[in-house]
Amino acid sequence: MCGIVGYIGSEECLPILINGLKKLEYRGYDSSGIALASSNDIEIIKSKGNLKNLENELNSKKYDSNMGIGHTRWATHGIPSVLNAHPHVCCENNIALVHNGIIENYQELKKELKSKGHKFCSETDTEVLVHLVEENIKETTSFREAVEKSLSKVKGSYAITVMNKNEPETLIAARKDSPLVIGSAKDGNFVASDIPAILEKTRNISILDDNEIAILKANSVDFYSNGKKVNKKPIEVTWDLEAAEKGGYEDFMLKEIYEQPKAVKETLRAYLNGKKIDLSFLGLKKVDLKEIDRIFVLACGTSYHAAWVGKLIIEQWANLPVEIDISSEFRYRFPVLSENTLILAVTQSGETADTLAGVKEALNRGQKTLAITNVLGSTITREANGVLLTQAGPEIGVAATKTFTTQISVLYLLALELAKVRGTLSDAEIQKKIEDILTLPAKIEEALSTAEAIEKLAGEYYKKPDFLFLGRGFGLPVALEGALKLKEISYIHAEGCAAGEMKHGPIALIDENCPIVAVANKSKTYAKVVSNIEEVKARGADVIAVISENEKLLKNYLKKYITVPLIDEALSPITTIIPLQLFAYYMAKAKGLNVDQPRNLAKSVTVE
Repeated sequence: MCGIVGYIGSEECLPILINGLKKLEYRGYDSSGIALASSNDIEIIKSKGNLKNLENELNSKKYDSNMGIGHTRWATHGIPSVLNAHPHVCCENNIALVHNGIIENYQELKKELKSKGHKFCSETDTEVLVHLVEENIKETTSFREAVEKSLSKVKGSYAITVMNKNEPETLIAARKDSPLVIGSAKDGNFVASDIPAILEKTRNISILDDNEIAILKANSVDFYSNGKKVNKKPIEVTWDLEAAEKGGYEDFMLKEIYEQPKAVKETLRAYLNGKKIDLSFLGLKKVDLKEIDRIFVLACGTSYHAAWVGKLIIEQWANLPVEIDISSEFRYRFPVLSENTLILAVTQSGETADTLAGVKEALNRGQKTLAITNVLGSTITREANGVLLTQAGPEIGVAATKTFTTQISVLYLLALELAKVRGTLSDAEIQKKIEDILTLPAKIEEALSTAEAIEKLAGEYYKKPDFLFLGRGFGLPVALEGALKLKEISYIHAEGCAAGEMKHGPIALIDENCPIVAVANKSKTYAKVVSNIEEVKARGADVIAVISENEKLLKNYLKKYITVPLIDEALSPITTIIPLQLFAYYMAKAKGLNVDQPRNLAKSVTVE
């Protein structure tokens, strides 16, 4: 992985490729490269590190080309280097290819190709693909058939775009288990791994499905599946590219933190008709909520913490047992699933490889599946029986912020719908909870007002090497998410744990260099959390607490605290996470780090 962009048409393609790759920088990368079709050749330009390095390479020469492909690479096979960067070319230098995904049988294929005289230049699995196409094109006059035959030998996942010097008016794109979209405009046609890469040029987008191939020419696009031509209806992307720009903020992450009131409001508006919940129009008709006897949730990272909140709220409001599992673990154990167990997949991108694999496993077992995602047209929206879309808009920063709060917002509404069909809450109780939920955007605004105080706190703590985050009940997934945010973007070791587990090990970590961050808002477990704070303070710990605005006890007891608006305990994760997101952000800024593209991380984890 990570980013693909391609163009064929009447315009100069180099600026299109570079601009498209810049729009994909948020996905993370360690090297980049492009291939340009010239009059009699394919020119390859690659560079390690930032895209600016690639631009510097390109500035040394003038290029004139109307067709090309580009790639930003995140190393999975082979170290970050110019040799391992994409595009890769075949022995004769007449075919160039870029690829996202993992070729699981590449060693076997490489051995076979070497025996036929092919010479490899890189350590990557991707290079096998371009040599396969070169080998198979010897046996057919059809570029498309050569690509199809090559892909039929591949085990694993791929999104590829290929160009052939001998067919200078054709680009070929194909996918399996890795996202790829096709865009069409009057001046040409485009391919990309994510819509923002080409949104400046077109809003007419076709989503390539698994095992499909697209043949792009300057004035046409044809789609094939299993060797047969198929028709695809494009979708019109309605969100504005400006939504993916910084809009005056210093970083995308900060912008996205401050977009949360709007994102939550838009998400709630999508599913509330007045004060009535309507979850039917995005596929829930296929999932009879009345029949469900248990929910099994699959998620990774931040989505897993949102799922944890969902578990607590569904069990409390709908009296329905919920189990959550890390997606990468689900497939490799033997979960006990009944006919009426609903599999709920939570994924920001809709392309998370482990979550998709878990959903496919569940579908193979005959389970009903429901997905919560932020991306219309993503793979999971086509795989799952039902889909609930969050309305967060594009999230460019690698560290998830507004998708976390919008995922929880959807889970609140799902919990209320389940409570309604199961009769566990009265109509009056449901209406009261909806009224409370509708106050969330304003409550988030209040929580954001603490930013200046949090920035000052970060200035005091950014040199600390370790942090311990504590929480109970609804505060536990918030503590886990707060710790994740801090480690993701500040590179400070942070651990989240249940406050009640302190005496079972974590208390041994406490010293003057390991501050405690405690989620201590008003809740059923408030007195217990206060007791835990007293425990760690007695051992010399420096404590920062997230407390409710009307709190008096901890204000008098602690020197460092952050207030959040008072709200029903079940809704508190959406407000208590805000100061922890800001704390992580300002800690990273104090260290002079890139908060939008932290090292070793990618926005969409599209390989297992």
